[in-house]
Amino acid sequence: MMGSGGFGSDNHPSQPMAEINTTPMVDVMLVLLVIFIITAPLLTHSIKIDLPQAGSQTNPEKPDTVTLSINAEGKLFWNDMPLEDADLALRLAAAAQKQPQPELHLRAERVTPYQKLAEIMAAAQSAGIVKIGFVTDPTPQK
Repeated sequence: MMGSGGFGSDNHPSQPMAEINTTPMVDVMLVLLVIFIITAPLLTHSIKIDLPQAGSQTNPEKPDTVTLSINAEGKLFWNDMPLEDADLALRLAAAAQKQPQPELHLRAERVTPYQKLAEIMAAAQSAGIVKIGFVTDPTPQK
């Protein structure tokens, strides 16, 4: 019968090796020891370097945001407070005079007439508002 395991010619079944070969670990540790012995004296010396100086600028103020909501009936809400149609032009003109000028966020219901939105955008443009954004609902409708 052919050999049934192991390299020897004896007929003993091979046993798992019970000893750990520590030679590679000792070799690695000796290499690390030599590296640390060489680099340790270099860590005690300091080198003077003239680093460049950076000037910092103040961050520009973030403009406020004004939320103008329009419900399905065409009623206006300025930052969630009810607003009459007649007061809209005054509020937009006052917001346009602020420095930095606030951003106007338009929030309208899905069934709000486009005519009402167009009137509000035209009033904002004539008041001098330059940043107008639309707030939408990111959730998909099923």
